Amino acid sequence: MEVVVDKKKCVACGFCVASAPKFFKFDKDGKATFIGKIQSEEDKKLIKEIANGCPQNAIIIK
Repeated sequence: MEVVVDKKKCVACGFCVASAPKFFKFDKDGKATFIGKIQSEEDKKLIKEIANGCPQNAIIIK
């Protein structure tokens, strides 16, 4: 599972960073970026929920 944040769509609302700071942080440009390492099915479930909750649909799961 690969997780990418589309920087063009990201508006830095903070939903992903607040919901899963283990996996997302703001980069130097103020946009969210994926930083985590997926280690379990629970991690996958959480990331999918966050991607579905992103108001800009900026989190892409491949």
